[in-house]
Amino acid sequence: MPAGLEPLDIGVQIPYYFRCPISLELMCDPVTVCTGQTYDRSSIESWVATGNTTCPVTRAPLTDFTLIPNHTLRRLIQEWCVANRSFGVERIPTPKQPAEPILVRSLLNQASAGSGSFSVRLSALRRLRALARESEKNRSVIAGGDARAILLSIVFAEAGAIPTELNLESIAILSMFTLSEPECLFVASDSERVSYLVNLLFHSSIDVRVNSAALIESIAAGLRSPELRSQFSGAEGVFEGIVGLLNYPAAYPRAAKIGIKALFALCLVKQHRERAVAAGAAEALVDRLAEYEKCDAERALATVELLCRIPAGCAAFAVHALTVPLLVKTILKISDRATEYAAGALLSLCSASERAKCEAVAAGVLTQLLLLVQSDCTERAKRKAQTLLKSLWDSWPHHDSIANTDDYAGSDVVPF
Repeated sequence: MPAGLEPLDIGVQIPYYFRCPISLELMCDPVTVCTGQTYDRSSIESWVATGNTTCPVTRAPLTDFTLIPNHTLRRLIQEWCVANRSFGVERIPTPKQPAEPILVRSLLNQASAGSGSFSVRLSALRRLRALARESEKNRSVIAGGDARAILLSIVFAEAGAIPTELNLESIAILSMFTLSEPECLFVASDSERVSYLVNLLFHSSIDVRVNSAALIESIAAGLRSPELRSQFSGAEGVFEGIVGLLNYPAAYPRAAKIGIKALFALCLVKQHRERAVAAGAAEALVDRLAEYEKCDAERALATVELLCRIPAGCAAFAVHALTVPLLVKTILKISDRATEYAAGALLSLCSASERAKCEAVAAGVLTQLLLLVQSDCTERAKRKAQTLLKSLWDSWPHHDSIANTDDYAGSDVVPF
């Protein structure tokens, strides 16, 4: 329901036939199902998505899941909204209809046709990209048309050549989807394809670099074979390219968002973490940590903890003056996950460096840890905090007031 409708109970009554029978709220996009009943599109789609195969009102079987827009009812609702503007009612916008599967199939055929002209294929890809950007529903329709396989074939048609607009448009569309394991194998099992994709991380266009990074993240996260995942994550230049995105100016936030997702996925392979550190990942993570939103901050902190598990990572983070103060400040500030990862990173740093211990105490870590062990945070976070408290015992000027704590092992960082 539009925000302007929240106080309507006092000033105006919504006609019952304008309300969705499922949500009981004003319908924004009324659609009719095969039983003749009308629902708001989002409500009936959620009903069906959860496994229901009957009409919510009549309980009759839904023999056809086609949703037909009820344009007449939508116009009546819009007119009613306009007539009740004085009560704070906002007019519902005319919804964009989902892409038709027939149209998507036609565009995919045009894009993949070997005999088609370059301009026709490029135009088809651009239309597909525009549709994919519009809505999740459109992306679902596109994915159902075997689009990813077709787009991958376009991207790597000539993997050793200079990328054309066809290649780059296809990568832009693929960056909006999650690849299946066979599709990940298609790329990762061919060194030429991997090199082609990594080289795009250094393209002159930031959009191309970010789209390439999104595809690399999808592949790294989608591979199940440890050997192939290690081989892919160790591709020459991949860490340098990804860290370059983290260092890109904040005016283009998508670069940092995709960059941290890709870096985290790559750093899950333990044997390549030193390469991430050598590429400048530690400094890039600390420099941008305060700018990240919740989910990105969690990934960044998880990556910090992973890199702190190796000596080179600990050393790189320890020399940055902001590392310890930022980690201390993060505890109990962002989320339970972020708190857990920050505590884990501090535990590694303080175990490896007396200087880090002193910096942590000076930054107020002891108070934060005491609050943490008494909070509703995760048990893993509390175990890390208790272990860190024990390691800081000698650095605390008032340690006599603290009860002995058990020594717990830290937990593993898990993929998002």
